[in-house]
Amino acid sequence: MTDVEETTATLPLERKCPFSPPPEYQKLREESPISRVSLPSGQTAWALTRLEDIREMLSSPHFSSDRRNPSFPMMVPRPIRDEDKPFRPSLIAMDPPEHGKARRDVVGEFTVKRMKALEPRIQQIVDEHIDALLAGPKPADLVKALSLPVPSLVICELLGVPYADHEFFQSCSSKMLNRDTSPEERQAGFEQLENYLDELVTKKEANPTEDDLLGRQILKQRESGEADHGELVGLAFLLLVAGHETTANMISLGTVTLLENPDQLAKIKADPDKTLPAIEELLRVFTIAEIATSRFATADVEIGGTLIRAGDGVIGLSNAGNHDPEGFENPDDFDIERGARHHVAFGFGAHQCLGQNLARLELQIVFDTLFRRIPGIRVAVPVDELPFKHDSSIYGLHALPVTW
Repeated sequence: MTDVEETTATLPLERKCPFSPPPEYQKLREESPISRVSLPSGQTAWALTRLEDIREMLSSPHFSSDRRNPSFPMMVPRPIRDEDKPFRPSLIAMDPPEHGKARRDVVGEFTVKRMKALEPRIQQIVDEHIDALLAGPKPADLVKALSLPVPSLVICELLGVPYADHEFFQSCSSKMLNRDTSPEERQAGFEQLENYLDELVTKKEANPTEDDLLGRQILKQRESGEADHGELVGLAFLLLVAGHETTANMISLGTVTLLENPDQLAKIKADPDKTLPAIEELLRVFTIAEIATSRFATADVEIGGTLIRAGDGVIGLSNAGNHDPEGFENPDDFDIERGARHHVAFGFGAHQCLGQNLARLELQIVFDTLFRRIPGIRVAVPVDELPFKHDSSIYGLHALPVTW
């Protein structure tokens, strides 16, 4: 067992090639797979680069997701909170036993059966946006025309958030996720969205219905006698931001990747059963929310032969793990027939992404419909000129000009 102290890198590291992890990850994995790194927040943390170590850490009871604790590794300076309005953690920031109960309360909203019921409406939304895309000018920005509005509208309808307010909450999300945003702007975006959802939940509490997730959760809380307004606001915040930002970026990245790999795209067009395996491979290749696996140790614990002390921050670099040759043969190849669903793009363990079934369904419908209805679609500019989100905590594209 080793007890390493030196700092070997500063995170975040930029993807030099938009379709590959930062090149430093391979060196770290080969030379110092568990190493100390510096964060822009001024903290230091352990960085894990091997798939097995990341999965072990995420399944261990000795690591906490509590963002209220000063030991939690932050990529940006910790916001200054109003002492009269304490931070209420959402699911992503809870530990057992609080986390288990809160997740059980809502997990039924995201079962495969529930998602199947949503399929006709999602298909309608996708078709309507592709109709508008085809009727509009060329080239068109696929981010504005399809990638962003589809998941935004789906999550709004699921939660019961007015889609008319999408420009507001998308702007707030952008402020919070952009690493170049000042701490003041980031905090303002957080508080504006939190206040908006606080008011929305209050209105729903006055007249709850079973028409949307928030209404159903309110009725469930009343039936159990355990009403918790703050928990509902935190849940709405997490699902609204994660529910549109992540899927939107995967739609754009997936479209570019498939267009750049026509042999792989041809397999999907010939056999729709290959779309879901292709989505798993896209998720693995990009791992767009790679630092969602941040934690801190609550006890001295050994991971991969290295001693991590209680109070140490740990970041599972999921993008490094998802390109670990010990976990995936020829990991830098894009192969839709790889059949490897043991990636950690959705996390692992108790905090594995709650909405992963919804994300997969949306991506499947979008890709199948887009390439069927616009078979000649192509990127309208050289790929190296595309504005990839190297400045964001969630990787993606700011814009995607396409024509056909």
